[in-house]
This record gives sequence, structure tokens and C-alpha cells, in this order.
Amino acid sequence: MFAYVINENLKLAIPNPNRDAQKLFELIDESRESIQKWLPWAANLKSTADEVKFLKHVNINFGMRESLNVVIYDKQQPVGMISCDHFKANKSANIGYWLAEGARGHGVMHQAVLAMVDIGFQDYDLNRIEIEAAVENMGSNHVAQKAGFKLEGTLRAHHLLLDGRFHDYNLYSLLRSEWQK
Repeated sequence: MFAYVINENLKLAIPNPNRDAQKLFELIDESRESIQKWLPWAANLKSTADEVKFLKHVNINFGMRESLNVVIYDKQQPVGMISCDHFKANKSANIGYWLAEGARGHGVMHQAVLAMVDIGFQDYDLNRIEIEAAVENMGSNHVAQKAGFKLEGTLRAHHLLLDGRFHDYNLYSLLRSEWQK
């Protein structure tokens, strides 16, 4: 089973649907309003069974090397997830993430992003990693900037969100050559 230890408190690990689904669903449900504002998929996640189905799906994708979706554990408790996916032939991929409201503001996601960058460049031999963040999503933009990602530009009217409007997204990237410095 894949696991990446960040420090004595934080770890990334492949989800175990039987062990993690209930807690992850509860975290999403408790933070639903703030998560689904930027990640519309959360509105369709209505039960632990939905989360089990999702976790099984991402584990299949991991086995096929199509994506890496891992649970973020803080003191052995799930607090969110982070993924590296949309692998392209030019050795690039995207990082996406969500974190429970109670875990925000403590550097957890910053550390998780740095770990995922390390995994992407070392284990997946990527040359470029991207993060897209809604212009208005200050937290996600801060995470990308703090992790050393460079703002390349703004993707206009890039995603349709649950408010029925198309939102602009900032596109950040980090290159292998920048990471190795």
C-alpha cells in the first residue's frame, strides 16, 4: 500500500474504502458549503456509499497509473484528500485538493502539496505540475503560491460552478527545474 510520511503528524496514503469512506464523507458533509462552492462534485456526494464507490474508483485509477488520489492524515485521522491526475504525454499533470474546515489554517495543505510535488517529480517523472484555483478562492491561491508555484495567467470563464456562473481560474505551474533548486 502506498504511503508517504510527511512528518510525525502528517501522512498521505491510498484510501481504504472500508476504513476511510465514513470519516471522509462526514468531513465533506460538515464542510459541504465551503467545499462545493469551488468543487461542484461535493454536491453529488450524498452518502457513505457514494464515497465508497468514489474511493474504489480512484484506487483502480491508481493501479492503472492514471491518477494518484490519497487521503491526508493528521495524527492518524483523515482531514482531506489530494490528487495528482490529468497526466499528459508531455510529462505534466494537475494537483487538486480539499481539506476539512477544521484542519485549515495550520499548514496541512501546504505540506501535502509539497509532498505531492515530490511524488510527482520523483515517482512519476513529471516535468511540469499545474494547480488551477478559482480567482476568488483565496485559500487555494495561497496554497499554490506558498508552495512555489508560478502564476502563468488567468483562464477566463473556465469552470461553471454551482452558483450558475462561469468563473475565472488562475493557472499555476511548477517545473522540475524550479523544484530542484
